[in-house]
Amino acid sequence: METTLTINQLSRRSGVAASALRYYEERGLIQSERRGSGHRRFTRATLRRLAFIVFAQRLGMTLAEIGAELDKLPTDHVPKGADWSLLSGSWSSRIDERIAELERLKTGLAQCISCGCLSLEFCRLVNPHDKAGALGPGPHYWLGDHSSNDD
Repeated sequence: METTLTINQLSRRSGVAASALRYYEERGLIQSERRGSGHRRFTRATLRRLAFIVFAQRLGMTLAEIGAELDKLPTDHVPKGADWSLLSGSWSSRIDERIAELERLKTGLAQCISCGCLSLEFCRLVNPHDKAGALGPGPHYWLGDHSSNDD
């Protein structure tokens, strides 16, 4: 079994576009070796790094945040399960926050957008005298801030 992968093999195996792989390499998230012909060759361990990157992006992490996390991995050996667990251990609270945000959005869709009125007259019942406007810009009720609706 070949110990390294070409960029096309890595792309097919990981599901990440070759252009994204080149970008990740440019950003220092993954590394390749260059052969005499100049072709990139990636170790199989790169597949784990890519899985981590894809998962972290789906959590909403920026590439800078992902890079900072990957920098915590050991450099003296190929990271093992315990190394990866250390990185993802703090993600539970981030996932819980994301779930709570999605639940607020779901409630907002059900309570506000799905009413279909799109009428400021009706919405005055929910937000009399535009009290939410005093809280500043943004969808405060969607974000769970009902402090202007206490009267």
